[in-house]
This record gives sequence, structure tokens and C-alpha cells, in this order.
Amino acid sequence: MKMNKLWQLRGGFSATIGFFVLAGMTWGFLGFTKTVFAQHRMHGQQVKEDRNHPWMNESLSPDERADMVLKEMTLDEKIDLLHGMGMPGWPREVQNPQPELGNGGAGFVLGVPRLGIPIIQMSDAAYGVRSSAENGRYSTALPANVGAAASWDTDAACAFGTVIGKELRAQGYNMTLGGGVNLTREPRNGRTFEYMGEDPVLAGMLVGNLMKCEQAQNVIGDIKHYAVNDQESGRNEVDSIISKRALRESDLLAFEIGVGIAQPGAVMCSYNAVNGDFACENKYLLTDVLKKDWGFKGFVVSDWGGTHSTVKASAAGLDNEEPLDQFFGAKLKAAVEAGKVSMPELDEHVRRVLRSEFACGIVDHPTQKGVADVEGDLAIAQRIEEQSAVLLKNAGGLLPLNSAAVKSIAVIGPHASEGMMSGGGSAQVDAPGRPSAGWQAQVWFPPSPALTLQAKFPAAKVQFDSGKDPASAAALAKSSDVAIVFAYQWESEGMDLPNLTLPVMQDELIEAVAAANPKTIVVLETGTAVTMPWLDKVGAVLEAWYGGSRGADAVMNILNGDVNPSAKLPMTFPKSVEDLPHPQLVKPGPGETGEKAVMKTGEAKPTFSVHYDEGLKVGYKWYDAEKKPVLFPFGYGLSYTTFAYSGLKVTAGKETTVNFTVKNTGSREGAEIAEVYAALPASAGEPPKRLVGWSKVELKAGESKKVSVNVGEKYLSIYDGASDGWKLVPGSYTFMVGGSSQELALHEKVELK
Repeated sequence: MKMNKLWQLRGGFSATIGFFVLAGMTWGFLGFTKTVFAQHRMHGQQVKEDRNHPWMNESLSPDERADMVLKEMTLDEKIDLLHGMGMPGWPREVQNPQPELGNGGAGFVLGVPRLGIPIIQMSDAAYGVRSSAENGRYSTALPANVGAAASWDTDAACAFGTVIGKELRAQGYNMTLGGGVNLTREPRNGRTFEYMGEDPVLAGMLVGNLMKCEQAQNVIGDIKHYAVNDQESGRNEVDSIISKRALRESDLLAFEIGVGIAQPGAVMCSYNAVNGDFACENKYLLTDVLKKDWGFKGFVVSDWGGTHSTVKASAAGLDNEEPLDQFFGAKLKAAVEAGKVSMPELDEHVRRVLRSEFACGIVDHPTQKGVADVEGDLAIAQRIEEQSAVLLKNAGGLLPLNSAAVKSIAVIGPHASEGMMSGGGSAQVDAPGRPSAGWQAQVWFPPSPALTLQAKFPAAKVQFDSGKDPASAAALAKSSDVAIVFAYQWESEGMDLPNLTLPVMQDELIEAVAAANPKTIVVLETGTAVTMPWLDKVGAVLEAWYGGSRGADAVMNILNGDVNPSAKLPMTFPKSVEDLPHPQLVKPGPGETGEKAVMKTGEAKPTFSVHYDEGLKVGYKWYDAEKKPVLFPFGYGLSYTTFAYSGLKVTAGKETTVNFTVKNTGSREGAEIAEVYAALPASAGEPPKRLVGWSKVELKAGESKKVSVNVGEKYLSIYDGASDGWKLVPGSYTFMVGGSSQELALHEKVELK
């Protein structure tokens, strides 16, 4: 079934209120006072907002409506709009006297009920709405974001965002805190699974379409973490040092593309510093680039505890502090009254928040809690996973499994009888029927791979072994026709991986099983790349990522051939961490200012630096430039059919057009992600090639299709730091087309002026 048709099958809403509980957090007082709530009661917050105002005319523009409301607001009401009012689990001295105002999520911002402005209710929602189990409610877990990026499919990204947007509203939320798009400069980053891979064009296109469709459900969208928040180790203390050109052509380009497509209501600034200034008080990032250069009209919201000042942050372009009011509450009011923050500057912050509320529809379309369309959302989640799991190896056509020939299957792995892995931290979605997960708890989503496999192969003898004893697992594998090992690498916010090796002796387990049975299939449940010392010894490898609520069903559909895999890697899998630009993960030294102290006081300065001196060479650009062989290249992925490319024709112009033909040369229907790269003139000083476009082509056996990919001028340009602008370097450009960054069958040179 084609993607667009399947996305149209779902309908309805989901239900969950979702409490965001950060277990074990000990960060100190970021308090607010009872006075604020007393004032808010006086404003009538607990009664329905007054909607009898001229700015409730939906034919007016969001800017006009925001300006009209702004003129009616008191100073206290303006201040209220610029900070959060706390969240469950975040320590404070003064307890919230009106907890019913919040919805149990990551936080909330007071509205102005007398003017018809609602509370902004926020929830973490990277790959699903967080912490629903607190209320015994339901949330769909979609595949991890990096997995969804492996689909290279903007329709899938849209469906992903639509599910989350509808479930947010049904649970009483009107703002998402998802939308992660930090590039994978450091694959050991504990939040790699929340992001969209290593290429700015791919990541930006996908997050833009995801957030555009999420906002279409009348929630405020958010793209994060702005910017260069590429590791968790010392994330509140690290200073990311990077040249302006490298910054604009890599990390910021992903944000620029995403912001341009989605026009999100908010952008979240990150914890780290960039070139000396914390991101949430960095004028270059927030004002010069985001608001002036890109024309961003929404508001900048701080990451939780990521605000470090009042006057500096306000002048730099921060609009809203979360989750409390340490700097943008009483201190901001005092700064305004003392003339340290001008009234026009304050009004600009308020105007941006109001504009987003109108532009994203939360004023005109109040949230209404409802019942989840469980089956519809699960079908979407499964379909995305079926397009996201990457077939990395398939020796001798071992896959798909022949149900008639396979009489016995060994299912091996620590949790293969329980479920499939998911990612932790603020992205964690609760598994159905299970208690709400702690901050860094490992959560396994049912159904069980073993039981699902038995249902797919009812005539086969399916036996399970946990793999705790490799000898026992090997014996079971030897007596079976096929062995399937479910291996995992868990990731979470708040930590980085020590390496890219599978934990708890899983490499040794796979070695033992493969030695006993060469027809061993490894299913990887990871949020990033892993090394594979056993790769030459196994028959097949499927990278399933964190597969979501129906991950096991999707994987079984691929293994038995009901689904032909089409996904391709959104990030390089290196042979070793020694091949990374930074083989040793840079961490804060002993005795340096701790992360908790930074978040408690907000006054500390960065204590250590990461120098991204690889610059433009992110991901595959690094391995290409350094001529380092890789385990699997960016853009790589196998299918159960084969494809051929021909007829490349490049037409230069304001928008360069790349035309070619793709043919399915195999015996079954499949989809090919046809990738287009460009090599710039040598005088540009760029890595060997860059992705400039792609097209996902569905083909029946033997069918050919002509493909046309339009390449915008910016994708062929470089950022000139001296003039602070993009420029096209005149000269010879080589366009390359093929099935991965290292399999480019077609080449053509063109002169561009």
C-alpha cells in the first residue's frame, strides 16, 4: 500500500494526560511566589477565557491579533507570559498553590483569561507523548526519530507529527517539546536516537515536515536544541567551539531548513555555550541568525534550567524561561522598572509568544481531551517502522525467510521474550499496561518478538533462549534451521555511551551463535551506530532502531517478506571509535563546576570546551575527506530486489534540475531511495561531496521511472564568513546519483556561474 493512502486510514484522537516526573533530580530552588497565583486567581484563570474581543476575529493576521492583545496587557500579565510555572518533580521551595492549573506535563505558562489567552500546556513528545501511565492513559510510541529519518520519507515524517499532535491535544496539551534536529557529530551522544542523523539537508527536510504536520493539529511546535548540543557529557558546562562557516553549513543549516518549512511557534535554545556564550543568551544565534537572517517570527524558549541571566538573555533574544521564573519573573520586572530592559524589548518577547498562540491555533481551537484512536495510531507507528528498519546484510538471500522451508527457529536475546527497546530520558514513552518509567529506566515495548515470530510462522517450532549462557544459546541455534539474535544498545538523555560496542557481552553471544549456525540473523535495537566484530560470520543484519509500539510486528513483516525493506542509514556506521573525529569523548574535568550547580544558580560559566575543528566534515563528509573506510556508509540500505540507474541529465539554472531513470531489475516490487550528491569546485574548500536531494521511488518488478530532483542554489553554495552570506562558487560541479553515498553509478559535470 502506498504511503499516502495508508496515512489517510487513521482518524480520531488519543487520550492521556501525561505527568512528566524527573526521578532523582536534585536541582535547587528556581521558585515562584504565591503572589503570582493570587493575581492569576484575580484574573479569573479558573473560569473560561473571555472570547468576546476584537482580536478573536480569525480573519485578522496573527501579528495584528497579537498587537491588539499586547496593548491591553498589564506589566504583571506580560511577565507571566515569559516564564513557566513549574513542573512535577522539579524542586522548589514554594509549592504550587494551584496545581490544577498545570496538566502534569513538562510545564505550563499562565494565560490571560480576561483577554481570552489560554494557558500554554507543554509536554515532551520526541517520539510520542511522555508519561501517560501516571494516569493510566495511552500514548503511541512511534519509532525513534533517527529510525524515522532512515525512511527518508517526508510523508512518513508528516504522519509521525500528525499522530503526536492529535495525541497531545487529546491529552490536554497545546505545545510540543519535540522536534530535535541536532546533527550527529558525536554518535556516542545519548540523545542520538532523538535526532535526524548527520546530514543537514536530510535532517532539516524531515524535521520541518514532521513539525509542520504536528502544528497543523493546532499545537505550538518546537524545534530544538539550538544549537550544537551534540553531547550529554557536561551539557550545561561545555562550550562548543566552531567556526562561523562550519556552523552555518552544518548544524545551523539543518535548523534553517526545518524552520523554513515548519514555521514553528517556538525554537528551544540549548544548555551548552557556543563560542563563549550560553546558547540561551547568545545574541548571534538568537537574534542575528534566527530572528533577523531567517525571519523567525515565533518565540525562543529555554531548555529546562538553561537560562543564566536576565538582562543579557533578554537582549540576546530569549523570550521565555522554563520551567520557572528565576530570571524572567521578579528579576525581569525589576529590570524593566529600572530601565535595564526597555519596554519595547519586553513587548517584543510578549508579542512573539502571543503571535505563536494565534498562528498555531491554540486560541481559536482550545484543547479537548478525548479517547485515543489506538488501532489507527498503532497502524501508523508500524508502517513507519517498516519503512525505517535498515537491512544491512543479507548473505545468500537468507532473508526473507521461507515459511515452508523453515521448520525450527531459535529466538535469542536478553529481552526477546518481553518486548523491544526504547530510548530514555525526557523522550521516554510509557509502555501500555506498565508503571510510568523513571528518568533513566530501560523500557521494553510489547509485543514480544518471540510470540510475534511464532504467530508469523505457526508451523515452525519457535524456541527462546535469553543468551545468558552463550553455550546454551549456541546449542539451541545449532539444533534450529535459523537463529535470530535480538541485540540492543540503550541510550538516554543525561548520559553518553562509553563506546559503540553492544553491552552485556552481546558480541560474544552473537559470535557463539553464529559459530553454531551460519544462518544467524541479528536484529539490532539501537539508537545510534554500533560496531560489529561478528559481521562476517552472520547471515543477515537488520537495524531496527527503537521500533516503537509495534516494533516487533514490523520487524517480523520484514523478516518473513510481507514487507520489502527500503530504509537507508541517516548516519555512518564507523568501523571503530578510533575513526571518529574525536576518538576520546571530551568531558568535564574533576573539580570543575558541576551540572547541578549550573542549573541551580544559572550563574556559572562554561568550564570546558569541545573544539569542532573537523568543521564542515560531519559524518560521511569526514570519512570521505579523511579516506577512512567505514562499516556501513551514510545512505546505505539493502532491499529484497535490485535497482539500476541510467540517463543522468543535469540542467543548470537558478534551480538546478537533476534527471535520471531508475529501474527495478529484480523480481519483486520495492522502493528505492535515489540519492543525489554534488562535488563543488576545488576552490570552494569543501569536503568531497554533499547530499543535495533525493527521491523515494516505488517500482514494480521490471518497472522503470524517470526521476527529477530540483536542487536549490543554497544546497550548492558555501557560507562566506567574511561577507556573512551564502555564495555560489563559479566553476565545475560534479553531480552524482546512486543508492548510497558510496554507490553512485551516475556522474555528470556542469559549469555553474
